[in-house]
Amino acid sequence: MNQKVILDAEKVIADLASKEGAGYCTLALIDEDGFPSASTVSILKSDGIKTLSFCGGLGDNKAKRAANCNRASICVNSLYYNITLVGTLEILTDGETKKGMWNAFCNEYWTGPEDPDFCVFRFHTQRYNLYVNEGMAEGKL
Repeated sequence: MNQKVILDAEKVIADLASKEGAGYCTLALIDEDGFPSASTVSILKSDGIKTLSFCGGLGDNKAKRAANCNRASICVNSLYYNITLVGTLEILTDGETKKGMWNAFCNEYWTGPEDPDFCVFRFHTQRYNLYVNEGMAEGKL
């Protein structure tokens, strides 16, 4: 049963990532006062539930918070599913990764993949709690 629920969750995330900036989820990080702080981000790429990637700016609160404490949580939900992932957030600034993530959505916020403020956030799942298609799964990767 776990494998079917995981595959269903991966399909949901892949579908959101295919929407080029319109597939949203919530990212929670610890703020400078030690409290959880949640914000909406757009999933731009994923590798199943193992890794999810987003774009952002180095001057954003998300980047500052992740640099201070990289523990994070992702929640993707609707009336039909709740996908909660817990893990770490990595900030990537190398040119190859930035070029590989660049799409039309990014044009609204940065001048190009070479923009010094542009970065990629890559979330690495360590554990999950899934409810998809009336199936439930909880575990560690």
